Amino acid sequence: MRTSAFLYPWDVNGDPEAAARTAALGVHQVTLASAYHSTRALTPRHPRHRIVTARHAAVLYPVDEERWRGRDLRPYPAGDWAPGDAYGEAAAALAGAGLEVHTWVVLAHNSRMGEEHPRTSVVNAYGDRYPWAPCVAQPATRAHLTALAAEAAVRPGAAGTELESLGWYGLAHLHAHDKTAGVPLGDAGQYLMSLCFCPVCAEGYGGQGLDAEELASFVRAALEPVWRGGPSGGGWAGVEKLLGAGTAAATRVWRDQVARSLQEETVEAVRSTAPAGFRVLLHADPESFHCGANAGVDPGHVLSVADGVVVPCTGGAGLLTPFAREMRAGARGRVLAANFTVVSGMGGRPEALAADAARAAELGATELRLYHAGLASDADLDAVRGALAELD
Repeated sequence: MRTSAFLYPWDVNGDPEAAARTAALGVHQVTLASAYHSTRALTPRHPRHRIVTARHAAVLYPVDEERWRGRDLRPYPAGDWAPGDAYGEAAAALAGAGLEVHTWVVLAHNSRMGEEHPRTSVVNAYGDRYPWAPCVAQPATRAHLTALAAEAAVRPGAAGTELESLGWYGLAHLHAHDKTAGVPLGDAGQYLMSLCFCPVCAEGYGGQGLDAEELASFVRAALEPVWRGGPSGGGWAGVEKLLGAGTAAATRVWRDQVARSLQEETVEAVRSTAPAGFRVLLHADPESFHCGANAGVDPGHVLSVADGVVVPCTGGAGLLTPFAREMRAGARGRVLAANFTVVSGMGGRPEALAADAARAAELGATELRLYHAGLASDADLDAVRGALAELD
């Protein structure tokens, strides 16, 4: 299977051995960040540094000023962690080592935007804003995300893109020193705590026959036993148990409509600027009510819009199954990439990659993704190299 490793530009720039070392793993391509959220990242082999602190969400290339002139919302330039055209410099080095380069674009995940433009953020049923989570129902936010995707995805020389967090973001995000795990929320609690009650969403609920103030009150009441340690339930059945089937369904109709239309508009915006043959993939979860970097999607819909999906498989490859079913039913020729963490310190199992990849292939995966070649130790990379040689 075709295999790609994730990298940041700062893994490559300033390290003359990085590109060749990545190619020596046996991967075919690199998925290289061109727009990324704030992070603190390890660089265990870099000759100049060991820790890179990206203080805020930023684009890692110089923006087209004409595209952003007059816009209230616009991308933030990177600081000293990725100066100038950091993406372009790294992409050129990787291409020079014989690797195909695809862009990696993070969209609805931007704490700085939420801090400077608080009206753009998701607002929960208690009135708390989530500055890291832009509300993807708001017209100005949607216009920003589609424009950002079109620019950040189609960088010079890129053969394709992978769009992360193209959908609803919610509570489940490691925000700074996160202290939110004291009460297990489960799928149902996470969903209720991720429902947005900004004015646009309030109007959207109204279109589904729900009064937003009554819904917020209902959500708070439904969560009260959870705060006291009671179970919240798993899966969509848990949401229905807390909210009631009819109310839960109405919220999901609104949110699914918003996410699906954003995915359609964004993919179209990327394709409108991309050359022929440019591949557009989404990082995706097959449960549309899920929030996060792997946006909740309807498998049949997303495979009719994009060229494929990248699916988290570190905890097991079962999430591939709904997408594989749609591909057998008619979405042929699409990419189904199984994404495995290969950093043992982050819960990955690089020593089991060959077996995990074989199982993913049995379930329908057509490609592999390895997260993350820049963060992994030498021992992890040795295990990856051996696994990929075995798969060949």
